[in-house]
Amino acid sequence: MKEEILKLLEKNAHLSAKDIAAMIDADEKEVQDAIEEMEREKVICGYRTVIDWEKTSDEKVTAQIGVKISPVRGEGFDRIAERLSRFEEVDTVYLMSGASHDLILTIEGESMKDISHFVYEKIAPMETVISTSTFFVLKKYKDHNILFSEGHDTDERIRIMP
Repeated sequence: MKEEILKLLEKNAHLSAKDIAAMIDADEKEVQDAIEEMEREKVICGYRTVIDWEKTSDEKVTAQIGVKISPVRGEGFDRIAERLSRFEEVDTVYLMSGASHDLILTIEGESMKDISHFVYEKIAPMETVISTSTFFVLKKYKDHNILFSEGHDTDERIRIMP
């Protein structure tokens, strides 16, 4: 039951326990208790709204920062990842494999200059940081499994017959 609840909430965090209960044919109280338990256990870590900032007057710049670091003996990448995670500008921190960077950060700022300053003033000087690469997002087409483009509701893929 918990996995069903999580899948529904991941797609629409506005669903009430009553709505979810009806959708999965369960008792509303059991659903509410399960949600509260998953929140306490940090299975559900928060609720988020996906916003297309291009349609507002409040412009945001998003960038992904690749960070190559020298791991600390006994701590690996955890200490620096936790330190980077504490910055308000940092939205996500991922440890990567098979990439030229150890960590990938997603950050938002008011301008490219703000992001550049953040990288060279706060990330680059850290003792274990070897190098950084900044990739600015020019346009978002899909975020958190939500399409941003309008008028593309039909499947335009070319069908290939076996």
